[in-house]
Amino acid sequence: MSQQTMRGMRLGAASLENERGVHMEARKTYSYQCALGHVSDLKFAANAEAPETWECKTCSREAILLQDGIQVELAFHEEKIPRSHWQMLLERRTVEELEVILEEQLLELRARREAAAEKLKQK
Repeated sequence: MSQQTMRGMRLGAASLENERGVHMEARKTYSYQCALGHVSDLKFAANAEAPETWECKTCSREAILLQDGIQVELAFHEEKIPRSHWQMLLERRTVEELEVILEEQLLELRARREAAAEKLKQK
């Protein structure tokens, strides 16, 4: 019997689909420039709104959109300052209420410690 070999292809090496009848969406190229001067050209759908900033492909810093070779003015976004646990607690309770709760918890803790100490003495 003759030796036969099966020929195939590696997975992912080439697509088995053809591009016949495929309609490509219109695209528009936008340029972004980072603080180090690197310019990255990106393609977006023609009807999409390009973001004001993008990560630089070269140095991973923030790059700003260029319009007519000039960087656009970034819209000011007020950063939300994180609140501390204490600030969030004061939104729900007054200091007087918190002092009452603290006193209750301390009494309960002291009672548990006394009970544990009594158990140790009995052993």
